[in-house]
Amino acid sequence: MSVGHVQRAVELAGIPTVGIFVKSFGHIPGLMGVARALITPHPMGRPLGAPGDGERQLSVVQAALALLSTEEPTITEYPQPYRPGAPTAFSG
Repeated sequence: MSVGHVQRAVELAGIPTVGIFVKSFGHIPGLMGVARALITPHPMGRPLGAPGDGERQLSVVQAALALLSTEEPTITEYPQPYRPGAPTAFSG
């Protein structure tokens, strides 16, 4: 919930924000009244996706940044399901 408090304070200062929340906490943005939130289907602790899954993480961040163009409060869900078979180790 502290993310929501910080997000609201930053918005009050005139800086647009977007929060990324996992589905199990998907109800929090609405309760907190945050301006923009992206709800992902990922497990707790992995709001951007599996470790090492840079493609998915980039996709989630891009979806979140796209919400910054909205004026009205927006809570939306990331459309793709979690990929449990995603890479788990960094290569390179």
